[in-house]
Amino acid sequence: MKVAPVIENSPFARIARIVLKSRSVAMVLGGTIHLSGATKEEFLRDPRWVAHEMCHIRQYQQYGRVGFLRRYLRDWLRHGYYNIPFEAEARVAGDQEAHLYANGRPVPSRAHSHKGAGEV
Repeated sequence: MKVAPVIENSPFARIARIVLKSRSVAMVLGGTIHLSGATKEEFLRDPRWVAHEMCHIRQYQQYGRVGFLRRYLRDWLRHGYYNIPFEAEARVAGDQEAHLYANGRPVPSRAHSHKGAGEV
């Protein structure tokens, strides 16, 4: 399945990485995936992570840039990052849709996939 464009060393993702206190971050802005702390190759080797971010791409398409960002920030303030409904939906997509981005390889277990902020 086709993956959205990916930008490495994104200053936007770097800010998110600092705020989230995470080793690496992928984030979606519009139709593009922004990375900090990970290379494009590392990101693409993790089909769960790719499926998670592609879910955010669909959410952006559904709600539009302003609608997505407004809901995301509102829900972060209300529920905390880990419990944002968009993040919960993307975690499910990461599990259920990883096979679409595995390119014929076995999907690694959750223990061997990228750990997002708030995940142990």
